[in-house]
Amino acid sequence: IVLIKLTEEHTTASARAVIAEESRRRLGDVLGPIGVTVATPADDKASDSWDLAITVRIEVLDDVPGYLADPLHRAYVDEYLLPKVACLKAWNFERP
Repeated sequence: IVLIKLTEEHTTASARAVIAEESRRRLGDVLGPIGVTVATPADDKASDSWDLAITVRIEVLDDVPGYLADPLHRAYVDEYLLPKVACLKAWNFERP
């Protein structure tokens, strides 16, 4: 799960929507995940703290390092997303 606060110039509803759609497209091309969800805030309280929530479902935790190192993922993060990010928090969770 990745929560993202964008830089001020990217926090409008229209800018968030464009970044969310591009994130869905790019992350959908990366091999490994069995599902990717990109969401924007549902209410004012959420948008005060975060601009995007990305959930990437991967079959087993051991596959995470390969996903993170994938060249398509690296290009998305390093070239597209990070220049627009003020704060990013990411966590891994396992299903029982």
